[in-house]
Amino acid sequence: MSDLVPVSGRKLAAVAAGGGRLPKIFLRSPDASRRFWEFFTAHIRNRNTRKAYFVAVTQFSEWCEARKLELPRVQPIHVAAYVESIGEKHSKPTVKQHLAAIRMLFDWLVTGQVIPQNPAHAVRGPRYSVKKGKTSVLSAEEMRQLLDSIRTDSLIGLRDRALIALMGYTFARVGAAVGMKVEDYYIQNRRGWVRLHEKGGKVNELPCHHNLEHYLDEWLAASGLGAEPKTPLFPALLHGKLVNRTALPQQNVYAMIQRRAVHAGIATKISCHSFRATGITTYLQNGGKLEIAQQMAGHESARTTGLYDRRNDGVALDEVERIAF
Repeated sequence: MSDLVPVSGRKLAAVAAGGGRLPKIFLRSPDASRRFWEFFTAHIRNRNTRKAYFVAVTQFSEWCEARKLELPRVQPIHVAAYVESIGEKHSKPTVKQHLAAIRMLFDWLVTGQVIPQNPAHAVRGPRYSVKKGKTSVLSAEEMRQLLDSIRTDSLIGLRDRALIALMGYTFARVGAAVGMKVEDYYIQNRRGWVRLHEKGGKVNELPCHHNLEHYLDEWLAASGLGAEPKTPLFPALLHGKLVNRTALPQQNVYAMIQRRAVHAGIATKISCHSFRATGITTYLQNGGKLEIAQQMAGHESARTTGLYDRRNDGVALDEVERIAF
């Protein structure tokens, strides 16, 4: 609980954002400083959103500092100019995220009576609409190739295979996967089930595919973690051995996936999110229903789930091959 209390300038938001410092334009006013930290500690609850928004408002503060702009003098034209400038270097989704962070923070300052009005409220971000996500997808054959290429004569191999399979078979985000405890894999009606704590406080419980159940059982039997329900299901290993009981960091999962893909001879550039898209696409290709995929993925809207549906990629490839010279 000590991280929730201001002690020697340490704040939860700064810790979560990698030890960041208070941007200067919010430093000159005690009310602005207090309200700033309240925004990142009390208002923004998601850790990843907190980090991204902290980076966004810090960069905006640096832009203002370079132009000797103080907080009360920031006007819509300044926010618009900043949005225009970062649009030359960053993608439209990144620009929209920066604008959202600035707008939300200024709204918080307005309700706290630090500034009279929100200068970002009238600023419009770039138009951006997608019907298909950019996340790379593996074919069912490539996914099987990847899983079969992982040697299972060591703890690290068993762990990595189980983790990759979990993300593919349950459509789980990497954060939910590495956040699982041993007790989040349990038996119900003679089958293995998983409990995923997704973003937004959602809890998603799903039965395991028989392959996933087998992989998890082998991992738990070899690691001996079955008797430790409160331990992370996928802990970090030191030199291939289970030394402590800390969850595997997300950045380590990404690095592991890159190594495994190279070893399996997979040329597709994949990320942790690729297994979510691969699982959804394969499920739909095999006759699954979009509304059920939405439920399994924990999406609020079927439109979001549809962004992961890459079945038409195959159709497009077939059509392109008709162009014969």
